[in-house]
Amino acid sequence: MGLLYRPRRLRGTPLLREMVRETRIGKSALIYPVFVKEGHGVKEEIPSMPGQYRYSPDTLGFAVEEAQQAGVNSLLLFGLPACKDETGSGAWDEKGVVQQALRAVKRDFPQVYCIGDVCLCEYTSHGHCGLLKGEQVDNDSTLPLLAKTALAQVQAGADMVAPSDMMDGHIRAIREVLDGNGFSHIPIMGYSAKYASHFYGPFREAAGSAPAFGDRKSYQMDYHNRREAIKEAALDVEEGADILMVKPALAYLDVIRDVSQAFDLPLAAYSVSGEYAMIKAAAAAGYLDEEALVCETAVSVFRAGAQILITYYAKELARFLDEGRIG
Repeated sequence: MGLLYRPRRLRGTPLLREMVRETRIGKSALIYPVFVKEGHGVKEEIPSMPGQYRYSPDTLGFAVEEAQQAGVNSLLLFGLPACKDETGSGAWDEKGVVQQALRAVKRDFPQVYCIGDVCLCEYTSHGHCGLLKGEQVDNDSTLPLLAKTALAQVQAGADMVAPSDMMDGHIRAIREVLDGNGFSHIPIMGYSAKYASHFYGPFREAAGSAPAFGDRKSYQMDYHNRREAIKEAALDVEEGADILMVKPALAYLDVIRDVSQAFDLPLAAYSVSGEYAMIKAAAAAGYLDEEALVCETAVSVFRAGAQILITYYAKELARFLDEGRIG
């Protein structure tokens, strides 16, 4: 036929396909989210997230060891306190559950990189991410408490903090408190574009953080909006964020692409609980190949422009990298 250009030439063998691959992933790009529950001897499976567990600080080491054996060395810690109150005071208590977990991990696994989730929703009796004024979340009065929470986590051993509350001005408030207490070297990963998503359902069961009334649409982003993500990310950059994030991942690949092209900072994407639960459910029903789908969806996130992936499938993805299924 006299064809000069034949794209199939570069698809002929596995080695050649890997050689010319545009999107590459490494284990260092994976962050594993872990739920820590106050108490002792706890390891309980999360019904809506098969294969994921709540651990107490004294059993968390089993999860850390499994992650390390797979080659995953970064954790994002979420806390489930024994008691909650109106202000979420357990979030910044030096004996709070995440602080206990951080000290335990750093004692037994000093090489593991620990990121503390900074929010009040798991700690407030009403389940919202900030202080209430009536039935509205009061943005400005919440900021000092978020900063106190970040400081308490760093003092307990956190290597990075990640505020997920979506309060305006939270990055600046945290940065000023960390810098003022000698922690100017600690990076902040902003939940820059965090959408009010229906994909969070299993997480809210896992963390016990569903709001007691109303919803979070007054502070999390409207999923109809795309340009607003650039505005939110730009504010995080101005306020001193070191890493940006888009959450959820799979239904927001266009936003990941936009943010990655607009800013030079590293970009994370959070493949959230609902994404994990959908794949698990489809695989359990025999509708889809779980391993193949995990690989494909992960690559789609990196292809869109993320450099970091927060995922409950981190250990499995690390194994697939070892097997050469992705990379």
